[in-house]
Amino acid sequence: MRIVIPGGSGQVGTLIARDLFRAGHQVTVLSRSAAPTSPTHPWLTRQWDARTLGTWTELLEGADAVIHLSGRTVNCRYTPENRRQILESRTLTTTLLGQAIAQAAAPPPIWLNASTSTLYRDSTDRGMDEATGDILPVDPGKPETYNFSVGVGLAWEAALNDAPTPRTRKVALRASMVMSPDRHGVFDVLLGLVRKGLGGTQGSGRQYVSWIHDQDYTRAIRFLLETESISGPVNMTAPCPLTNADFMRALRAANGTGFGLPASRWMLALGAIAMQTETELILKSRRVLPGILLDAGFEFIFPEWPRAAQNLVRRSRTLHA
Repeated sequence: MRIVIPGGSGQVGTLIARDLFRAGHQVTVLSRSAAPTSPTHPWLTRQWDARTLGTWTELLEGADAVIHLSGRTVNCRYTPENRRQILESRTLTTTLLGQAIAQAAAPPPIWLNASTSTLYRDSTDRGMDEATGDILPVDPGKPETYNFSVGVGLAWEAALNDAPTPRTRKVALRASMVMSPDRHGVFDVLLGLVRKGLGGTQGSGRQYVSWIHDQDYTRAIRFLLETESISGPVNMTAPCPLTNADFMRALRAANGTGFGLPASRWMLALGAIAMQTETELILKSRRVLPGILLDAGFEFIFPEWPRAAQNLVRRSRTLHA
């Protein structure tokens, strides 16, 4: 297959590009800065400005698939300027890509577009799948930052749905945290806390953590490319979310660490200010279930966190030895 990945130069994009390239597909990443191939990035990288139609649109002609991953990181303070960039980096690029696909003479038959599982309400009482999950555009009982994240997700998927591409199957990838041993990813940060003795319960510890092992994530991408019956939103998450207390306990056990200092809400709030991020990324309860994937017959290699954590810790030690 010939696959184009706009916005694919980040951690998740690299995971996908690497996996598809190793599987024998022709992969081209679109990035704001073109880069030569290398032993670690042997696929092609071409430049686009993510704002205007240009020569990059020629890559879509006759392509077998496009996987769009553009979006400014949400690991920042939600200042007005950062909020604008978070929203526009997702919605405007999705609209732009829709225009390019719509004008193509031979458009790609499948378009996977990044989205987020934080669309679902803050939930501890039950799991949220695509059919029964609650999406509340405004939840007056929750912090305003939660509502902002939901609003971004809704606008992101609206841009995808509004794109006039009748010859292209569209899938919104409602991803949870993708756990990979690569440097500076979410797993690397959490493991670093554990190794420093700071990997205890965060907040009440009762909030749920939704996650997916990197190998299951890339396998699910290939599954979606091949399964023509699937369209619309798909929860990209492992089937066994667990509470933060259990999540951190399993990570400590995988690393052989017996104790981790807990962090209360006020400590997390101060730490978030110091680290220029938001506590919503840690404290919002995400109890998300992969209903579409399971119903379609996808089988997870790592459905449960303790075994996934053991694999990731072992790979991290090998990778960063």
